[in-house]
Amino acid sequence: VQLQASGGGLVQTGGSLRLFCAASGINFSLHTMNWYRQASGKQRELVATIASTGSTNYADSVKARFIVSRDNAKRTVYLQMDSLKPDDTALYYCNTNVPSRQRQYWGQGTQVTVSS
Repeated sequence: VQLQASGGGLVQTGGSLRLFCAASGINFSLHTMNWYRQASGKQRELVATIASTGSTNYADSVKARFIVSRDNAKRTVYLQMDSLKPDDTALYYCNTNVPSRQRQYWGQGTQVTVSS
């Protein structure tokens, strides 16, 4: 299983970025996909989740600013991030849990930096 995250970068406060996570080695359409982030010196936190049904959930800190979506044909999950704040600065990871293999998988992370 491989999760390849991309799309991070440097943006000013109020700007937008779109993250991508391409998956391989799993039956993508069947799996819940998650975006986590980890800021320097802080614990990793769950940012957004999209289930196989398309149902979504968000951390309170990103509600109304971030949108998670998926394209099963492209085996890709997206995170549209708008109205970015310096507090959004972190390494962003995509993640999925594969119960049949009794483990979860992580992408390599993509850095998002929001300047004030």
